[in-house]
Amino acid sequence: MTTPGTYRESDETEVSAADASAAWVVEARPALERVAAKYQATITYKELAEAVQSASGIRTRKLVQNWVGAVLSVVARDCHAAGEPLLSALCVRADGTVGPGYVASIVELTGDEAPEDPDMHAAHQRLECYRRFGATMPADGGKATLTPKITAARARARKLATVALKEESRPICPTCFLMLPVTGQCDNCA
Repeated sequence: MTTPGTYRESDETEVSAADASAAWVVEARPALERVAAKYQATITYKELAEAVQSASGIRTRKLVQNWVGAVLSVVARDCHAAGEPLLSALCVRADGTVGPGYVASIVELTGDEAPEDPDMHAAHQRLECYRRFGATMPADGGKATLTPKITAARARARKLATVALKEESRPICPTCFLMLPVTGQCDNCA
C-alpha cells in the first residue's frame, strides 16, 4: 500500500489538505513564538515546515513552497487581528529574504501598496516580535536589522556597483575605443 500525499505519521492514514493546514497553523504560532523569544533569530520555511509537521504528526510529500505560505498567511491574519506584530516576518527563505507571500499578506492586511523594501518591513516586524514575545533585548532596545545573508548580499552588490561605476568613469582610447588602463596609455595602440 502506498502512503498518501498528506498523512498521519502514526498510522499513515490520509489527511485532507484542509485538516492538515489547520493542524499546521495551530503548531506554527508556538514555533514562531519560540523564534521570537531570541533577539535577531529567524527560521527558514524548511525549518518551520519540519517543526509543524513534527509537532502535529501530519506529514506531506508536497513541496514546502506549495503549502507553508498558506499556513503563514493564516498566522499573519491572526496576528493582525490581535493587534500583534506579524510572526510570519520571522520566517525567511534560505537566502534570508522574505517570500512573495509575505508581501501579499501585507497588502491584504493593510490595504496599502506593497512595501518598497519588503525585507526591511519584515525587519521592523521582527523587532516588534522580539519585544513582544520576550526576547532578551540589548540595552539600547535593539534595532530592526536585515538577516545576515541579506546584509552580506547587499554589501556585495554595493561593492560591485562601485567597481562598475569606477570602470565606467575611466577614459577611452580615441583611436581604438578601448577603456584605457590606469596608466592612461593604451596597451593596444602604444
